[in-house]
Amino acid sequence: MIVWPSNSSQQRVPMPFPQQLTDGYRAFLIGRLRHEQDRYRSLAESGQSPQIMVIGCCDSRVSPEVIFDARPGELFVVRNVANIVPPYAPDERAHGVSAALDFGVGALKVSHIVVLGHAQCGGVKAFAEHAEPLSPGDFIGNWMKLMAPAAERVGPRDALSAADYLRRLEQANIVNSLDNLMTFPRLRSLIERGQVMIHGAYFGVATGELSVRDPATGEFTQVAGDDYARMFVRPRF
Repeated sequence: MIVWPSNSSQQRVPMPFPQQLTDGYRAFLIGRLRHEQDRYRSLAESGQSPQIMVIGCCDSRVSPEVIFDARPGELFVVRNVANIVPPYAPDERAHGVSAALDFGVGALKVSHIVVLGHAQCGGVKAFAEHAEPLSPGDFIGNWMKLMAPAAERVGPRDALSAADYLRRLEQANIVNSLDNLMTFPRLRSLIERGQVMIHGAYFGVATGELSVRDPATGEFTQVAGDDYARMFVRPRF
């Protein structure tokens, strides 16, 4: 869409395409596209067949393709505010996440679905702080109401610090989305038959740490902890 800003002469002048994107595309041309052109051509001809679907937050700091160093065609990604999976609701309203699940499970036949949450999530913070609406429709506020079961799971804040409470709520929100995945009848059947596995993951924006939820204990455990320690933890003297 072209945006036409108003000016004193009442002439409409199209705003230029962001230079950052043009520069980024040039880097893509001489980098990834040049080295992976055959892969792109193959994907164009044969279509995509990713085995992993990631439901992540639309926060610009948390790109699943970057975090998991994924090549083109390896991940089927859907992103929304606060990585929420709504419960199954078969009506005639628009359901973006449910439509993506339909396609990922029914058409692409993915084997894994990962709900990827993260620290410092603005959507979770807005819910916790009862933020004022950003628009007359309060789209974010209405969307974040889906987090209510997660807040009930965490319980009252009491003596918890703000940071600790938000972290617990962010992780409970991941679990709530995993629970909601089980409300989709076809998906639930595939999960129970072992044809699809679902996972919860949590990314630390400041630290770069990735934790995965253990379904047996409910705890989030760091992935590749030894490698992380060797790379980033300084020895103490």
